[in-house]
Amino acid sequence: MADYRFSTVWRVEASIQAVWDVFSHPDQWPEWWGSLERIVEIKKGDLQGIGALHRYTWKGVLPYRLTFDINVLNILPYSLLEGQASGAVEGRGVWYFSADGTETIVRYDWNVRTTIRWMNYLAPLAAPVFRWNHDTVMREGAKGLARKLATHVYID
Repeated sequence: MADYRFSTVWRVEASIQAVWDVFSHPDQWPEWWGSLERIVEIKKGDLQGIGALHRYTWKGVLPYRLTFDINVLNILPYSLLEGQASGAVEGRGVWYFSADGTETIVRYDWNVRTTIRWMNYLAPLAAPVFRWNHDTVMREGAKGLARKLATHVYID
């Protein structure tokens, strides 16, 4: 397996309430995040959403799709969303939210390993391309969030 550690920071010219309202409804993410083709709810979580299980299908610039499940481990409103991935990738993703004046800082840490044989085989040479593809997906997410909130999102 090939391990990847990504960290992306977005500065959103919007209140933490507005940003949280978008992120706290992952079933609606495909409406604004073009790389996210589909989310299927497999299991409902508790009243807060903890324990929910969703299947995500992502398509970046490269000619392949990644489908994996996210089990919601933790939700701290206006602060954190944490999930455990299984499937094409395994690992953990955490979204952090903090207010900074009139802006919201959103940081995403995605620490995963690929489980797809061809990706692992190619990883010694293709890892930089896989990272570029991930960064492109995140840039598209920032653009989509900016459109959704009718504001600006900057990638730090």
